[in-house]
Amino acid sequence: MLSPHEFATLILVRDAPDQIEAHRAELGTLLERELVALDEAEREMPRPRITPNGNSVLEAFSRMR
Repeated sequence: MLSPHEFATLILVRDAPDQIEAHRAELGTLLERELVALDEAEREMPRPRITPNGNSVLEAFSRMR
């Protein structure tokens, strides 16, 4: 189960990945659960992206509302 902060971070990764700070604790949990991955881009900082599993979690939640 995701905490509210982890869930909010998952939404931010989907909608505004450039707004996520790499040292954010919730991001570590999402990476462990394979809901988010880090893309090594041509930038200095890796960019988080939502994985198919993360997208499935968000889709399931949207059906519950």
